Amino acid sequence: MSRPAGLVPKIPQAPSIADVQGSPDTRRIPIDKVGIKGIRHPVRVRDRSQGEQHTIATFSMYVNLPDDFKGTHMSRFVEILNNHEYEISLQSFHEMLEEMTQVLDAKSGHIEMSFPYFIEKKAPVTGVKSLMDYEVTLIGEVCDGSPHIDIRVEVPVTSLCPCSKEISDYGAHNQRSHVTVTARTTGFVWIEELIEIVEKEASCELYGLLKRPDEKFVTERAFDNPKFVEDMVRDVAARLNEDDRIRAYTVESENFESIHNHSAYAQVRMTK
Repeated sequence: MSRPAGLVPKIPQAPSIADVQGSPDTRRIPIDKVGIKGIRHPVRVRDRSQGEQHTIATFSMYVNLPDDFKGTHMSRFVEILNNHEYEISLQSFHEMLEEMTQVLDAKSGHIEMSFPYFIEKKAPVTGVKSLMDYEVTLIGEVCDGSPHIDIRVEVPVTSLCPCSKEISDYGAHNQRSHVTVTARTTGFVWIEELIEIVEKEASCELYGLLKRPDEKFVTERAFDNPKFVEDMVRDVAARLNEDDRIRAYTVESENFESIHNHSAYAQVRMTK
């Protein structure tokens, strides 16, 4: 059946959908952080040797919520994340942080982005190559328009107990340790630079692959370079004090003791 000339078909209108999150709340209790946690997203990060590195990051994104709003718009966090290029730098991370607070009309915001970062290392004697992975986190916060970004690296190393070496007729107990540096910088710092600072101050650094000559080297290296957990954080802190690009830092070391059912722990915090 033909339509009479001059008649335009009516387009059905989408029904009005209530914005429940934007409705007022009467309990008068503000929320410090509300958002999404544990969302994974592919990213590219800057790599000192290869230019860039592809990895998968886990994001947590939060804003504050005033006491008169019922909820925030969770979908907007995901939209912000997907609107950005996969390459993440301190600059783009800073832009994402500012965009989040503006889009959600918030006075404060917080983003954490954690990802495994891989470095190719050569064994100390044979030179055989392997990959070592490190946990890296970018932490961004903005409050009343004032943003700051910290970078955190968790570096696994070997520590050997000076006391055990001193009192034993042969041998000394050693263990794997995790040294974590959280730094706030005034200039660009490579992830590799922070990792190298920690590894140089450990009893010995770790490798993904070692042959027997390498095992001999790292065992003797640790024995000749014993470190208490206190030594570890102090020596790393001393190195960070020498770098003018580092304006504030926290150094933590957790030694997973091989002769105790607990860890040894130390922390140093400094604002220059």
